[in-house]
Amino acid sequence: MKDRNEAKKPDFEQVYLDNYSYIYNYVYMRLLHRENTEDVVSNIFTKAMTHYESYDSTRSNVRTWLCNIARNTVTDFYRLKSNQPHVDIDDITEPGIDDEYDLLQDDINRQLYRILSYLTDSEREFLAMRYQSDMSNEEIGKILGLQAKAVSERYRRLLKKCREIVETHGLKEDLE
Repeated sequence: MKDRNEAKKPDFEQVYLDNYSYIYNYVYMRLLHRENTEDVVSNIFTKAMTHYESYDSTRSNVRTWLCNIARNTVTDFYRLKSNQPHVDIDDITEPGIDDEYDLLQDDINRQLYRILSYLTDSEREFLAMRYQSDMSNEEIGKILGLQAKAVSERYRRLLKKCREIVETHGLKEDLE
């Protein structure tokens, strides 16, 4: 006899199909590297598949559950790769080297990539939760252990920092 929670859950293949792009974009926004993102996303879905039977739909929706797995997996990735040097976008896009993404050939996306590259991982994670995951202040606060007002203030400071990055690094002219 199936548990009530188990009866409500879609099969894992459907979870994968519905959430792959979402999780991929969330991870890419944090790592800013296609191959690493592909590896990490593969690990995320492997972990999720392995533990899917223990997923409880009464505690969170499946996307939130996957985002928690993604967050922990990215943290593990950074722990393992802490000695890896930072790669500048200009190094990636020199003539003869393929762009990180075809999207980087678009000026706006290229500038967004540059802005994100000046942020810390925790700042990119925060923006990913806000914009990629479309989480509310309350949801972000729950994950980060903060009050909604503190999340709002962090968001305000982070947007100010992004504006300063644009001005300091001459990206404003590139965007106009």
